[in-house]
Amino acid sequence: MLIGVNVPNFGPGTTPAVLRDWARTVEGLGFDLLMVSDHVAVTPDVAEQYPAPFYEPFTALSWLAGVTERISLGTTVLIAPYRHPLLVARMAANLHQLSGGRFVLGVGVGWARQEFEALGVPFRQRGKLTDDLVVAVRRAWRDEADYGTGRIPIWVGGHSDGALRRAVRHGDAWHGLRLTHAAWREAVARLGEIADEEGRPVPELAPRILLRITDRPLAERRMGEGDVGQVVGDLALLAEQGARAVVLDPFVGDPAETLDPGVAWHALATVRKEFR
Repeated sequence: MLIGVNVPNFGPGTTPAVLRDWARTVEGLGFDLLMVSDHVAVTPDVAEQYPAPFYEPFTALSWLAGVTERISLGTTVLIAPYRHPLLVARMAANLHQLSGGRFVLGVGVGWARQEFEALGVPFRQRGKLTDDLVVAVRRAWRDEADYGTGRIPIWVGGHSDGALRRAVRHGDAWHGLRLTHAAWREAVARLGEIADEEGRPVPELAPRILLRITDRPLAERRMGEGDVGQVVGDLALLAEQGARAVVLDPFVGDPAETLDPGVAWHALATVRKEFR
């Protein structure tokens, strides 16, 4: 099972130098995948959780591709309706080539209504726009003379029935985000039901889970939250259940965390030491 890290590409402590340090730290610890988030317009609803500066993911990952050698790079998740499908096809293919085949395209529908309004994108059509984008991108990539060779994995995020069906129809993997154990079990079971309905295989499992290590065990928690034993146990459970990859998300929710990335690095080092 591959283990990745969601690196904060936003917030008051984030700079190009800090992003570089994040990348080198994560790669140096032996993680397999580095992923970043996506926003285009930092509208008030976005700023509450992900304040400026916000580094656009394709730009940031291109920068990080140049300062890393081995680690895969990806989006968790690119908000599909914000960009024209052919622009995404071009940027993803170019990044895949320039990084030596290390790119993973994670996509989702988005949630920030004010950001949709600022970009002139209809919020209520975001599901259809996401479906259309994935289909168009895959179609464009068939022109290997233009877009290059080498399959780029597409991970589909989201927990709704529509998102799960999108993952079955169009995704290489389902990329669930920050789930509780109960929500994980329910989503995986529903994913199997939808795959049966669609007559398609169940996509690979590649969840992103919170990483918050506490001094004592927690009774009620999300996956990836609790003492070291609980967190390592969650990773072992996901491996047993056949997860292809797990992305650890050390950003707990306070933008001030970005001012001291050493806390997150210590947590990541602890997990990497205990689970290999």
